[in-house]
Amino acid sequence: MSLPRQPGSPAQIFELQFPQSVGIYNSYADAQKAVDFLADERFPVENMAIVGTELRSVERVLGRRSWSTVLGQGVQSGISTGLLVAIVMLIFGRPTSWLLLILFSLAIGIALGVGFSAAAYALSRGKRDFTSVSQIVATKYEVLCEHKVAAEAREKLNQMPGARASAFE
Repeated sequence: MSLPRQPGSPAQIFELQFPQSVGIYNSYADAQKAVDFLADERFPVENMAIVGTELRSVERVLGRRSWSTVLGQGVQSGISTGLLVAIVMLIFGRPTSWLLLILFSLAIGIALGVGFSAAAYALSRGKRDFTSVSQIVATKYEVLCEHKVAAEAREKLNQMPGARASAFE
């Protein structure tokens, strides 16, 4: 069950009334170029939306995970955490020795970073011995337009330079 949307809600900005497709493009840049062309032609582009379709999840493997890489990442994480804690304590506290505070914060941060990284790696039991980043990407981009001006948008897009050549691809 969904709740009715309130007028002026942020989700309402993405809604079109009775949208119709005026073009499908292989890249976001091409879809953006089409909408930009329409804007240059004084078309009411506030009646349009670019929608990514045919979504895929892409995971890029960056490298192998081993104890040395895990401990190295723990040290890096610990250094940044320790420095952040030291800066906060320097701002809000009255340390007798700022150098001692920084060294002590770094030591504790590194110990915690290495400890948490090692524990997480040990608990994974070798089931994921690689690092990666993932992203959802669209393979097609569809330009939608409200029904009341869709025919005009299609007509103007047919006049766009290169539109006739792309129709035969």
